[in-house]
Amino acid sequence: MSDSVYSEINFHITWHTKLSRPMISERIEERLYHFLTHKILETPGVRLHAIGGIETHVHIAISIQPNILTSDWIGKLKGSSSYYINKEFGPNTLQWQRGYGIVSFGTKDLPWVVDYIKNQKDHHRKGTTHERLEKHSDDEN
Repeated sequence: MSDSVYSEINFHITWHTKLSRPMISERIEERLYHFLTHKILETPGVRLHAIGGIETHVHIAISIQPNILTSDWIGKLKGSSSYYINKEFGPNTLQWQRGYGIVSFGTKDLPWVVDYIKNQKDHHRKGTTHERLEKHSDDEN
């Protein structure tokens, strides 16, 4: 990408386990988030701000350069993470549903979005989730 391009593209991304089953157990959560963090950090042009979630889904906040094809990048994250977890913990330990949710947000909202992601378990327990950031594909396959 040219050095003369300025961009400020922020995304909140979420995707679910297959059929929204509680597959992200405490047993695999740390390994999954570590793997995803590593994959995101090794992608030139992507800056990770937060990663979190609950047993049924993952939330990620990033800033991304405009030359990255986001849909392909997310597909690779999903595929490589399930492959890694299943290799570590056994077949079908983690399966992702097709599709994902992606919402853009302004840089001034970054602290709020990061806080929301880091406190996912509390938000779901208390019923204080934000519908816009919880939307995902309705495709359950």
